[in-house]
Amino acid sequence: MENFQRVAMITGAASGIGKAVAVTLAEQGYQLCLVDLNQEKLDVLSEQLALKTAVMVQSGDVTNAEFIQSVVQQIEQRFGRLDVALNNAGMTSAAKAIADLNIQEWQQIMDVNVNSVYYCMHFQIPLMLKSCGGAIVNTSSMLGIIATKNRAAYVTSKHAVTGMTKAVALDYAEQQIRVNSIHPGYIETPLIEHIDHQFLAKKHPVGRLGTPEEVAELVSFLLSDRAKFITGSQYVIDGGYSIQ
Repeated sequence: MENFQRVAMITGAASGIGKAVAVTLAEQGYQLCLVDLNQEKLDVLSEQLALKTAVMVQSGDVTNAEFIQSVVQQIEQRFGRLDVALNNAGMTSAAKAIADLNIQEWQQIMDVNVNSVYYCMHFQIPLMLKSCGGAIVNTSSMLGIIATKNRAAYVTSKHAVTGMTKAVALDYAEQQIRVNSIHPGYIETPLIEHIDHQFLAKKHPVGRLGTPEEVAELVSFLLSDRAKFITGSQYVIDGGYSIQ
């Protein structure tokens, strides 16, 4: 199947890594379903990418299982198939020790960072199976393989994504669905716009932050046939942060 016929679903698509992946896949000829809470940004991106490929946008809450189910149903109605997905929507947590983190904050992090990934794969995979396979990339974090102080909720959620990715990869390997996770360091996205970038850059051995476009190159590789023998793997893209 040539790339121009393939269909991709991306959550957290309106900015940062999700947007960069959408642009990259559009250039490669994928048809796109872009999902985000921000309808205005989705519309701007859709208008930009519609010059290159077919695009549908869905604005809604990824922590709502019925919304995700509806999105996948509309993908099938519009495109007839789903070949690849980037489950990228996520949020950071406040800098708090676990005893100071209230239950509502904990549950919100788990809903956005963990449950939404489950909902996505739960509904994406049956549609992929109708086309005899597919590829999924889940966005974890470098904190999905290491830890840092006062980020128990975020660290737990991203470790969960790492483990879930490996388990699902085993579940569907024989059915030709590949599932891998990416583990970015600090990337120049809206998620860190409130933090001193020079301070963050010094934390990376390479001396700078990553860019969404660099992450998009990795994701597009993992979603492509060039990575046909890769599943259940974790790909760290953090400028050396996690090896210190």
